[in-house]
Amino acid sequence: MAVLLVLGSKPEPRLPPNDAYDAVACANASGRLARTLGLPDPIFTVISSVLGSRKNPSSGAALKALAGLSTKTLYYCPRQMYRHNLLKRLFNLRELRDCAPGPFTRTLRASGYRFETMVVRPLKSYIRLVETVSGDDPEIARELAAKHPSTGVLAAVIGLAEAGFERVILSGFSFEITHAYADNPAIARRGTAISRHADADIAVLRRISARTGRLLTTEAVVHERTGIPLIEG
Repeated sequence: MAVLLVLGSKPEPRLPPNDAYDAVACANASGRLARTLGLPDPIFTVISSVLGSRKNPSSGAALKALAGLSTKTLYYCPRQMYRHNLLKRLFNLRELRDCAPGPFTRTLRASGYRFETMVVRPLKSYIRLVETVSGDDPEIARELAAKHPSTGVLAAVIGLAEAGFERVILSGFSFEITHAYADNPAIARRGTAISRHADADIAVLRRISARTGRLLTTEAVVHERTGIPLIEG
C-alpha cells in the first residue's frame, strides 16, 4: 500500500516513523521544513500563484525559503486575487500579471527553486477535483463557493486522486498561517493567526476522511477538528 506524507509548514510538526510512508509532497514553502528535518525531496509541490506577488511580504519570505530546493512536479495553483473588488483589480494589474504562470515561473527560477515538470490548470479544475473526491457533497460545494481550500489540502487531494497513493498522512497542519521557516507578517497585520482557508479545509478533510477512510494525521488539532484518525508521531 503506497502512502504519501503531505507536509505543511506548521512549526515543530509531528512526523510519522520513516517506514510509515513512501514519498513526500509539500505545499508552498514547506519544502524548506522538509529539508531541515532531513526528509526526501518532495515528489510534487503545490504552490499558490500569490508567491509571484512582489507586494505580499509573506510571499517574499516563502521565496527565500525555497532557494536551493527542488521538487519533481510543481502544481501551479491560481488564486483569484481581489475577486470581489473590481477597483482593486484595476489598481493592481501589475501584481496580477506577476502572478500569472509565465512571470511566476521566472520568479521561482530566479529564487533558485528547481522543478522538472510544471502543471498549470485553472482554479476550477482543482475545485472540481476536490468536489469529486468529496463525493460531490452539496455542503462541500457551498464551502468551496465561499472559500477555496489551502494548497496543503489540494496536495492531499492530488495524492489521493491522481498520484496513485492509497493513503495520505497529514503532518505540519494547524489551520493557522504560522510558518516554521519564517515569521508571517500577515499575522500582525490581520491580528490573528487563523487561516482564511480554515473552514473550507476542515469541512473538506472531514468529508473525505468519513467517505474514504484514506486520510491519517500525526497532528492532534487536525484529528480534533476533522475526525481524521490520529497516528503516533
